[in-house]
Amino acid sequence: MSLEDKINEIPSTVKNTPGLGKSMAKWAALGAVVAIPLPFTMPLGAVAGATYAYFKGKKKTPGI
Repeated sequence: MSLEDKINEIPSTVKNTPGLGKSMAKWAALGAVVAIPLPFTMPLGAVAGATYAYFKGKKKTPGI
Protein backbone atom coordinates (compact mmCIF):
# COMPACT_ATOMS: atom_id res chain seq x y z
CA MET A 1 0.00 0.00 0.00
CA SER A 2 1.44 3.33 -1.05
CA LEU A 3 1.60 6.45 1.08
CA GLU A 4 -1.05 8.09 -1.09
CA ASP A 5 -3.46 5.20 -0.44
CA LYS A 6 -2.88 5.47 3.31
CA ILE A 7 -3.49 9.23 3.23
CA ASN A 8 -6.72 8.75 1.26
CA GLU A 9 -7.88 6.12 3.78
CA ILE A 10 -7.81 8.52 6.75
CA PRO A 11 -11.05 10.48 6.05
CA SER A 12 -13.10 7.31 5.64
CA THR A 13 -11.61 5.85 8.82
CA VAL A 14 -12.51 8.99 10.78
CA LYS A 15 -16.07 8.96 9.38
CA ASN A 16 -16.57 5.25 10.06
CA THR A 17 -15.18 5.23 13.61
CA PRO A 18 -17.58 6.77 16.15
CA GLY A 19 -15.92 9.39 18.34
CA LEU A 20 -12.58 9.38 16.51
CA GLY A 21 -13.02 12.87 15.02
CA LYS A 22 -13.96 14.31 18.41
CA SER A 23 -10.98 12.61 20.04
CA MET A 24 -8.65 13.91 17.34
CA ALA A 25 -9.93 17.46 17.84
CA LYS A 26 -9.50 17.19 21.62
CA TRP A 27 -5.93 15.88 21.38
CA ALA A 28 -5.04 18.42 18.67
CA ALA A 29 -6.21 21.25 20.94
CA LEU A 30 -4.25 19.81 23.86
CA GLY A 31 -1.13 19.53 21.70
CA ALA A 32 -1.51 23.14 20.58
CA VAL A 33 -1.96 24.35 24.17
CA VAL A 34 1.11 22.47 25.35
CA ALA A 35 3.11 24.04 22.51
CA ILE A 36 2.06 27.64 23.38
CA PRO A 37 5.40 28.58 25.01
CA LEU A 38 7.01 28.15 21.59
CA PRO A 39 4.50 29.76 19.17
CA PHE A 40 6.09 28.46 15.97
CA THR A 41 5.61 24.88 17.20
CA MET A 42 1.87 25.19 17.90
CA PRO A 43 0.84 23.64 14.55
CA LEU A 44 3.26 20.78 15.16
CA GLY A 45 1.72 20.21 18.59
CA ALA A 46 -1.75 20.10 17.05
CA VAL A 47 -0.66 17.65 14.36
CA ALA A 48 1.08 15.46 16.94
CA GLY A 49 -2.03 15.42 19.13
CA ALA A 50 -4.36 14.53 16.25
CA THR A 51 -1.97 11.83 15.04
CA TYR A 52 -1.81 10.34 18.53
CA ALA A 53 -5.61 10.21 18.74
CA TYR A 54 -5.89 8.69 15.26
CA PHE A 55 -3.52 5.83 15.99
CA LYS A 56 -4.98 5.32 19.47
CA GLY A 57 -8.48 5.15 17.99
CA LYS A 58 -7.37 2.91 15.14
CA LYS A 59 -5.89 0.40 17.62
CA LYS A 60 -9.22 0.15 19.47
CA THR A 61 -11.23 -0.50 16.30
CA PRO A 62 -10.90 -4.12 15.12
CA GLY A 63 -10.60 -4.74 11.41
CA ILE A 64 -9.25 -1.33 10.40
